[in-house]
Amino acid sequence: MNVTVHDTAIIDTGAIIGEGTKIWHWTHVCSGAHIGRNCSLGQNVYISGKALIGNNVKIQNNVSVYDSVKLDDDVFCGPSMVFTNVYNPRSAISRKDEYRTTHIKQGATLGANCTIVCGVTIGKYAFIGAGAVIRENVKDYALMAGVPAKQIGWMSEYGERIPLPLEGFGEYTCPKTNFSYTLNTDTLTRK
Repeated sequence: MNVTVHDTAIIDTGAIIGEGTKIWHWTHVCSGAHIGRNCSLGQNVYISGKALIGNNVKIQNNVSVYDSVKLDDDVFCGPSMVFTNVYNPRSAISRKDEYRTTHIKQGATLGANCTIVCGVTIGKYAFIGAGAVIRENVKDYALMAGVPAKQIGWMSEYGERIPLPLEGFGEYTCPKTNFSYTLNTDTLTRK
């Protein structure tokens, strides 16, 4: 298969890795993990055995993708961002049967050092700012920032801010892609 794996990486038997994927220094992919085509896993990345990673996903340095985390196609995970898998962990109490599913939908960006608390869904092409803490579901195309994170705007699929209010009605055409977006009440969609 056409997969690039650095000599220091550990790929356990039973991991499924798609063609064109690149795995860099000191990365560990556990048995049972599913990684799609044309992905990039940076330095010191950990992929658990029940993680599901789509195609063309970029995972930057120092990111751990745990069981019950699903990353759809074209997701970007910034350096040192954090996923959790147990909502209320205690060292003395095993809660492996309480993992909550976290779903990151197509094209979403998770900025450097952000934290995604388990059990949420992040919508298509949402943009989570650096250092933000996500505790609740995020809408498609939403721009989120802060601790705890709040929606501060909308982002295009191209990755630029859309000049529409958070609520109301409006239309916008991206000058880079010619994609048209429609705001209806508090939901943004692409035509």
